[in-house]
Amino acid sequence: MKTLGLDVGDKRIGVAVSDDEGQIAMPVTTVAGDEAPGEVIADILDIARNYEAEKIIVGMPTGLSGEPGPAAQKVAEFVRALQAHTDLAVAVWDERLTTALAEKTMLAADVSRRRRRHNIDKVAAALILQNYLDAHADDEVH
Repeated sequence: MKTLGLDVGDKRIGVAVSDDEGQIAMPVTTVAGDEAPGEVIADILDIARNYEAEKIIVGMPTGLSGEPGPAAQKVAEFVRALQAHTDLAVAVWDERLTTALAEKTMLAADVSRRRRRHNIDKVAAALILQNYLDAHADDEVH
């Protein structure tokens, strides 16, 4: 089953998708997160439809303590709005440190500052989704 992963930010939403078997997450694109909420959700659902995703995982910002971070309320509102506009399963997943790990990974790969800025959100989305897929690898249906 294909799953879409989202890293919701103030300016951009990173998007990743799993392979057909739900084992490997791949960065796909970014969506402007500062558009009208209806447009953002329509864009996300178009991507889900194009990739034939059956589920959407949204990264939930949490602090190192595991408690919801300052941006958690905004993400929770986004999740509720997304759920109201789709029949797809929508779930949240801890996104702790994924942006920092995405930055570190791209630095190690010697990606230029400009390309890092352009790609960090979709790489973070792929990390969120991969963490979710790995945690559910033994589940029959993700």
